[in-house]
Amino acid sequence: MSDKRERSMEKKGASLMHKYELGRLLGQGTFAKVYHARNIKTGQNVAIKVIDKEKVLKVGLIDQIKREISVMRLVRHPNIVQLYEVMASKTKIYFSMEYVRGGELFNKLLKGKLNEDAARKYFQQLIQAVDFCHSRGVYHRDLKPENLLLDENGDLKVSDFGLSALWDSRRQDGLLHTTCGTPAYVAPEVINMKGYDGAKADIWSCGVVLYVLMAGYLPFQDSNLMGMYKRIIKSDFKCPPWFPQEVRTLLSKILDPNPSTRITVEKIRENSWFRRGFKQCQTLHRPLSETNLVTKDVHAAFSPSDPNDKLSSTSNPPSLTPSRNSSFNAFDIISLSQGFDLSGLFENDVKQKLESRFTSNKDVSTIMSKFEEIAAPERFSVMKTDNGVVKLQGMKEGRKGQLTIDAEIFEVTPSFSVVEVKKASGDTLEYKEFCDRDLKPSLKDVVWAWQGNSVEPQ
Repeated sequence: MSDKRERSMEKKGASLMHKYELGRLLGQGTFAKVYHARNIKTGQNVAIKVIDKEKVLKVGLIDQIKREISVMRLVRHPNIVQLYEVMASKTKIYFSMEYVRGGELFNKLLKGKLNEDAARKYFQQLIQAVDFCHSRGVYHRDLKPENLLLDENGDLKVSDFGLSALWDSRRQDGLLHTTCGTPAYVAPEVINMKGYDGAKADIWSCGVVLYVLMAGYLPFQDSNLMGMYKRIIKSDFKCPPWFPQEVRTLLSKILDPNPSTRITVEKIRENSWFRRGFKQCQTLHRPLSETNLVTKDVHAAFSPSDPNDKLSSTSNPPSLTPSRNSSFNAFDIISLSQGFDLSGLFENDVKQKLESRFTSNKDVSTIMSKFEEIAAPERFSVMKTDNGVVKLQGMKEGRKGQLTIDAEIFEVTPSFSVVEVKKASGDTLEYKEFCDRDLKPSLKDVVWAWQGNSVEPQ
C-alpha cells in the first residue's frame, strides 16, 4: 500500500480494511492515534488505535507493542477495555477496541473530589479488574485516573496496557526489574530499583487512585520530583479531615511502604468499607477457539502484509525485530501525551512551574550542540554535565535577575531521546517570550514532537 493511500485511510469517513468506517480523532500520542470508528457490517462503535510501525521500530518499542497485544487478549473482563481485533498494513498496526464513551475518570477529577459512594464504586471496580489481571499473570504497572475510562453507564474500564508485564517476565529472583509507571502513582519498591512484585506495586497504585478520588489531589505532593520520591518511599501523606476513619485505616494498609506487609487484594475485598454496596462483576469467558488468537494476532501484526493488505494469518515468527530491546526507565518520560500532565492535581505553586518536553530522533551530542548554537556567547553562557543536562544562563540581568534555562536529555535509545526544558530562574514573561521567539523555532531541526503535538520528524 502506498503512503498516500495509507494517509487517505485515516481521513474521516474512510474505509479501513473494508471493515470499519473511520470517524473523528479521539486522541494521539507520539507513536499512535486513536479514532472513533464503526464496524460497517454490524454497525458496532469501536475505537481504532493506529500505530506507526516505522516509528516504534526505530526506537525499539516493538516488543512493547507485542506484549500489549498479548496482554489485552488475556484479560477479558467487564471493567477492562476489550481488544476485538488486530490488523496490519505495510506501515501501520490497527487495534480495534471497545469504544468507551464517557472519557477518562481524570476529567471528573478536574471538577473536584468525588463523594464517598462514587469513589468507593470506582475503587471496587478497579480492584476487581486488577484482581482479574493478576489471576491471569498480568501486572498493569501504570494505574492512574488517566488510564481509567468510564462507559455510558458510568462504569469503570481499565485501559492502556502498554507498560504491563506478564508473569513470565520475572527474573530468577521472582521479581520484576523494569522501572516504569507514572511518578506520583508508583510504589516505593519500584523507585528503589531493587526488584518488585508486580501485584504489590499495582495495589499501591490503586491506593493512590482511591486517595485522589476522595481528596481531589495527590497524596505525595512536592514541587520537586526527588522530593516527591522521598515522600513516597516514607509513605509520608496525610488524609484530609473529610476522610472517614475506615478509609484512613484502609489507606494506611494499602500505602504501606513495605511490600511484604502491604495489604493483599484478597484482604481489600474482605474490608467492611469496601464491601458496602459491592456488586460482583461477571467475567467474560473466552471460547477455547480464541486461545490461539493471542499468538496469531501478535505475529500477524508484525509480519509483512500481502499486496492487498489483508491481515496475514501466519503463525510463523515475526520477520521484524527491534534494533534494541528498550524500556522507558525514567519516570518523567514514560508518557508523552497531554494526559500525563498531573499539574491539575497539585497545589497552585506547582502549577506555576514552567516546563515542556519534546521527543527527538537525534543523538544526545547533536541535541546538546543545538542548544550551544542557540545560546551564542553574547546571550547565554553554557554549562554541560555528564548526565545529560544543559544549563543556559543569561549574560544580562533581567527584571528578576538572570534568566536560567535547564534542558535535561533522557536517552531512551541511541535514536530516540526525550528532552525536558524548564525555567530554573529569572522572569517568567522573559522565559515565555524567549521560548516562543527563539528557542522553539531554533530547535525545529532536532524536535520530533513537542508534548501533546503530532509533528513529523524532519
